[in-house]
Amino acid sequence: MDYRQLGRSGLKVSTIGLGSWLTYGRSVDDDSAHDCLSAALERGVNFFDTADVYANGEAEKTLGAWLAGVPRGDVVVATKTYFQMGPGPNDRGLSRKHIMESCHASLRRLGLDYVDLYQCHRYDAETPLDETLRALDDLVARGDVLYAGISEWTAGQIDEAVRRQQAAGLRPIISNQPQYSLLARRIETDVLPTCRANGIGQVVFSPLAGGILTGKYRPGEPPPAGTRSAHPQDSQFTARAFRTDVLEAVERLSREVAEPLGISVTQLSLAWILRQDGITSAIVGARSVEQVAQNIPAADVELDTETIARVEAIMEPFQTMLQPA
Repeated sequence: MDYRQLGRSGLKVSTIGLGSWLTYGRSVDDDSAHDCLSAALERGVNFFDTADVYANGEAEKTLGAWLAGVPRGDVVVATKTYFQMGPGPNDRGLSRKHIMESCHASLRRLGLDYVDLYQCHRYDAETPLDETLRALDDLVARGDVLYAGISEWTAGQIDEAVRRQQAAGLRPIISNQPQYSLLARRIETDVLPTCRANGIGQVVFSPLAGGILTGKYRPGEPPPAGTRSAHPQDSQFTARAFRTDVLEAVERLSREVAEPLGISVTQLSLAWILRQDGITSAIVGARSVEQVAQNIPAADVELDTETIARVEAIMEPFQTMLQPA
């Protein structure tokens, strides 16, 4: 496993991270989730990402129960806040009140004294940016949070946040968590350059496009039972890309590029991401130990420029297929 510094911080995270969106505390039972988490840790993963809104706090509880048996220094734990977590008018957003209360609630669910990375899950246009940035800085000063990050902010919002933090002498944002894959490359236009210029690392989510880039879906066939695209609710995240032409392109990617290299199309898709400038870690989901074992070897796959060009040529017509979630 390779480890990279997150932004301009000294924090090092594994190039493959394990997330819990749409899985732990929801569609995967706790025993299976704990098996996946342990399998990832045993294979060198140290970066574990969640959010308060995932399964309405249950994902954090599942992760917390596992963390109780893990040396704290062995893991980097990340969570997020922004989305609605209760019926009240202050139960969402990035106000000082919601950030502080949400952080403490996450710490209780996780069973931790601090989280390594605390992320603003979206941008809050209703709260003054200075209020949000000061609240994050205060959490770091108190020791409840070690580093602050963001998720799915625009390049302009990121640039303005950096400018205000520098002007006020606040601790910098070190990470951004955007959607990024061969089917979702919008961040390359302005978000990636802005983050590179400001020392902000990318810990990307949905790197396999909800399973589309794993090759498990066949053109002209319904999704297999138990997969995300077969789930009544989860399928909304892959519906745009669940098309015959996209699935045929993934088959080409597997047949023409991955197989000659002796790797899976899953590993190829992840390795492509990890060779892009500015990417620190790709956060994968896993419902089984087998999926963990399939994903993690991608961290060690080297791709030359010719291979990268072949990958991009096959997938180029679909590179903005998926909208940020």
